[in-house]
Amino acid sequence: MLNFPFPQMKHQEKPAEENVTELMGFVLLGFADVFLLQSFLFGLFLVMYIIILVSNGIILLVTKLDPTLHTPMYFFLGNFSFLEICYVSITLPRMLMNLWTQRRTISLVACATQMCFMHMLGATECLLLAVMAYDRYIAICNPLHYPLVMNHKVCVQLVVGSWISGIPAQIGQTCQIFSLHFCGSHLINHFFCDIPPVLSLAGGDTFLNEMMVYIVAVLFVMVPFLLILISYTKIISTILKLPSATSRAKAFSTCSSHLMVVALFYGSATITYLQPKTSHSARTGKVLSLFYTIVTPMFNPMIYSLRNKDVTMALRKLLQK
Repeated sequence: MLNFPFPQMKHQEKPAEENVTELMGFVLLGFADVFLLQSFLFGLFLVMYIIILVSNGIILLVTKLDPTLHTPMYFFLGNFSFLEICYVSITLPRMLMNLWTQRRTISLVACATQMCFMHMLGATECLLLAVMAYDRYIAICNPLHYPLVMNHKVCVQLVVGSWISGIPAQIGQTCQIFSLHFCGSHLINHFFCDIPPVLSLAGGDTFLNEMMVYIVAVLFVMVPFLLILISYTKIISTILKLPSATSRAKAFSTCSSHLMVVALFYGSATITYLQPKTSHSARTGKVLSLFYTIVTPMFNPMIYSLRNKDVTMALRKLLQK
């Protein structure tokens, strides 16, 4: 999921005397400040990781195996579940290794790779949620044109576009950040290489880097969010015009799961990154980031399986075989 660095970014210029020794890597502090809970946290995060892999894997499996789910809506859902598996796999395995071994070092290359993939997948999630909202808009507001507009070729193009659109910007942004000199502290007060804590360790002027982050956030976070708002404004308006309560309930049920996921995704991001500066602390930021990067991907399959009758029936058929 894409991180909002706005309240944490600071224009800073470090004195030249700090530029003494070039760093070969960083130390991810993670949850080192709660030493007595290391074993508990390892067990907790391991269970959560397994739940995420299994639940999203089941959604991906049923959307592939059940012929009744071979529709654009579930094609996008399958891609979304695969995306969630990839997203958590960028951070959780290393965090589990750090908790188990208490070795928290990460090389510059590994840190840059983690940051790049985290933000590429975050951009993909924003775009894919917008595509799913567009799919529901066509299905509800223009049902007669739905088979023509959302044909298989268009669906594949939308998914491929969502996956690759953020790659150039995120690679460029990551290269720009890691071209800076990291000569002072090498301690990252986070459990993964995120932009704000890494930029805070850079020497020299980081103003251009911060501007790049704002531009990328507008393109890949705010624009998709506005498209989702526009889509659901028209969807809700159309649903309210339907003649019977039964037809309104049926129409709303087809998009309620996606709407809940959108609310959870952007709601958690807003709480995490748009809180007032005066109330922000590193510990609070880490706890909220856990919710944003791990808890939300764990809830998404539950929301779709519990709120969607088609997925529930497909799961039952799969279990009965």
